[in-house]
Amino acid sequence: MGKKGGSTSLKRKPAPKFWPIHRKEQVWVVKPSPGPHSLENCLPLAIVLRDILGFAETRKEAKTIVSQGKILVDGKARREDDFPIGLMDVISIPEMDKSFRVFPSKKGLILHQIDKDEAKFKLCRIENKTTVRNGRIQLNLHDGSNILIEVADPKNPQEHVYRTLDTLKISIPERKILEHVKMKKGDFAVITGGKNIGRYGRIVEVEEERGKKRRNTLVTIDDGKGNRYQTVLNFVFAIGEEQPLISLPEAV
Repeated sequence: MGKKGGSTSLKRKPAPKFWPIHRKEQVWVVKPSPGPHSLENCLPLAIVLRDILGFAETRKEAKTIVSQGKILVDGKARREDDFPIGLMDVISIPEMDKSFRVFPSKKGLILHQIDKDEAKFKLCRIENKTTVRNGRIQLNLHDGSNILIEVADPKNPQEHVYRTLDTLKISIPERKILEHVKMKKGDFAVITGGKNIGRYGRIVEVEEERGKKRRNTLVTIDDGKGNRYQTVLNFVFAIGEEQPLISLPEAV
């Protein structure tokens, strides 16, 4: 009988370069399970606990910690040590009174420590939107989750104010929309891909070109220190209008 499904194992050499693991000491490494983030853009919980935070010396120890429900991801206890952690996810460890947000940097993804108040919400970017049954609007977010917007009048939806690439501030674990940040000139934003990944600042220019896909629009970001970075809109994640909604690491 032929093999079904993909491989459940992963060697260290082809693993994402930003994973903080030794490539030649051992052969195998934890492979993230299918979930909200792709293999290239995530960290397994076991690697977060063992190689980044140092709360475990071996995968067995990390697996024991996770199986006891001591690690919360976006306010929910995750009991699989291969669960994928990705951009803007909030990791909380109640017993140690510590919380972290996954943030992009020039090395890939890092953990930025945050306080209790900031650990009560996360930022999600709208990747797509559709109209479902009863005229409700479904927002598809970057972390693989969806939010349904109730519409009073399907023929004249006054609630239809969301656009793709806008950012939502969402409470966790209730997942209620607290704030809506429209993607536009003047916003604070962080670059999530390309050679300038991890840079953040204010959007000072958005070059709109007729006939060009909106995601491929060129955007210029000023970091406030005299440096300007240019990337495509698809790599831009708005994090606030007048000021950032989240704390930012000093060096990325």
